[in-house]
Amino acid sequence: MVQRSPVGLLLIGVGIVLVFLGILIWLGALSWFGRLPGDIRVERPGFRFYAPLVSMLIVSIVLTVLIALIRRFWP
Repeated sequence: MVQRSPVGLLLIGVGIVLVFLGILIWLGALSWFGRLPGDIRVERPGFRFYAPLVSMLIVSIVLTVLIALIRRFWP
């Protein structure tokens, strides 16, 4: 019997999540991301500055929760 590696299962899960996110981005379902209140955007002739503060805060919170769940329930 072949022993399955937990790393392989993790890579498959990450791949499925990336495909799902890619489809959502391709369909335009995440077009609001990066344009949230609190994201700093300055556009002037010859100059652009963009700092997605709130968007990156949301990404950080989501990743922190996911990693905590994985660490709690991963064998």
